[in-house]
Amino acid sequence: MAHDAGSTALSPEGMLAALLGCPSPGPRLSEIGQVAEVADGIAIVTGLERALADELLKFECGVQGIVLDLEPGRLGVVLLGRSEQMRIGESVVRTHKVVSTKVGAALLGRVVDALGDSQDGGGRIEADASHPVEAEAPPILDRHAISRPLATGIKVIDAAVPVGLGQRQLVIGDRQTGKTSLAVDAILNQKNTDLICIYCAIGQRGDAVAKAIGAIHDGGMSKRTIVLSAGDEDAAGLSYIAPYAALTMAEHFAAQGRDVLVVLDDLTHHARSYRELSLLLRRPPGREAFPGDIFYIHARLLERAGQFTEGAGGGSITVLPVVETQAENLSAYIPTNLISITDGQIYLSPRLVRKNQFPAVDLGVSVSRVGGKAQSKAFRSVAGNLRVTLSQFEELEEFARFGTRLDDATRGRLTRGAAVRASLRQSERDPIPAIEQLAVLVAAMDGQFDSLDEAQVFTLMASIRSAAARDLMDLAAQIAQNAPFDEADRARLAMLGKDARQALGGQDGAIA
Repeated sequence: MAHDAGSTALSPEGMLAALLGCPSPGPRLSEIGQVAEVADGIAIVTGLERALADELLKFECGVQGIVLDLEPGRLGVVLLGRSEQMRIGESVVRTHKVVSTKVGAALLGRVVDALGDSQDGGGRIEADASHPVEAEAPPILDRHAISRPLATGIKVIDAAVPVGLGQRQLVIGDRQTGKTSLAVDAILNQKNTDLICIYCAIGQRGDAVAKAIGAIHDGGMSKRTIVLSAGDEDAAGLSYIAPYAALTMAEHFAAQGRDVLVVLDDLTHHARSYRELSLLLRRPPGREAFPGDIFYIHARLLERAGQFTEGAGGGSITVLPVVETQAENLSAYIPTNLISITDGQIYLSPRLVRKNQFPAVDLGVSVSRVGGKAQSKAFRSVAGNLRVTLSQFEELEEFARFGTRLDDATRGRLTRGAAVRASLRQSERDPIPAIEQLAVLVAAMDGQFDSLDEAQVFTLMASIRSAAARDLMDLAAQIAQNAPFDEADRARLAMLGKDARQALGGQDGAIA
């Protein structure tokens, strides 16, 4: 028979002591609540007067939930499982714990849910420990300025929108513009580093997550990557806590002095999950029906990233949050919130997608607010005026559409701009080492790609990359150590591009 809320019950030890005539250890006070209402993803519970905010509750059917709303006589609980098996009137008990997730090296190479439990059929995960998914962001005195680059292997990003270790760089764009591909390629480029990667899929379809997992496996990064999946078929509560769990897993490694890259794909679905839960809990809606604390839930999440001091472990957490726009509307509520929280954004433009320019990074809108300080000296020397060159070219290109008669100098600038833009094209799942990127960029800036069609550009880029990897290993080591990059080094890259152009020009007319 269930006890009323706040009733006193003898523990099993006390009952045994009474039967044996031994002194009783005393009664134990417990609270047993009841389910008053059930909706899709939430429950209203009564009878637990002493429950605390964010406390984990356990329902009679086995489902767990988080206390999100504290109101007189009732609790609003977010469920971490399916609500179909729950019935009105069933009992609920407190656990006196907050929701936690597994952390540690045992999760590497596995697909897990937001609680750290296996989702890949590989058996139970014996983790090092469990840590609360919610944690305070490290204070300012435990942080260093961002000073080390994070190489993504993507030319247009490493050259013009650099990312530093510890940075929060937003990846933003409409659907089908390549946001996930860009983030996965950044993970694949860490194959020859010791970086730990966490890919957190929030509200994604199962086939999309499987495709990302397959790419990570084929790229040789599965042993140093944790895939955390909270799919669209899972409970909204799991989607809500998923990014916090990913940061908790990252903090465990950062406290050991490791560098961690976290991809949150994507926070638009996270915000929608939170809106769904908030409306079901009857919280007052605000702009676009989102609750008033929608900014806070993302701010407290992303503030946990950074480059930390030795006293705080000495590691770093770099976050690439992904957010989806609709009809290129950057001024929508969630995108503007995240733009204001993060340290820059990489904007993927549908206009460039229609021009078959991949990755479709729009340098006119993309910006890195701190990564430039971490950019290597070689990239700074070679690509310092890349953004200006491309922006001037796009202005001229727009002007030339009206059929205006152009002089030779203007036509030359249009030809050079088109060649530089073409040189920034890059195939999916093909991250490029720094020395090869620099060789291609120098060749493009020096005019080696001028007047070539798309097929010829890719042929010449492949030749330059092959020659750079073969002949410039000493320069590659120099760039990796962030040594000064002088005119002699640039001249070597320029000569390599000229030789590649001449060599291909003499092979059956490959380049006229």
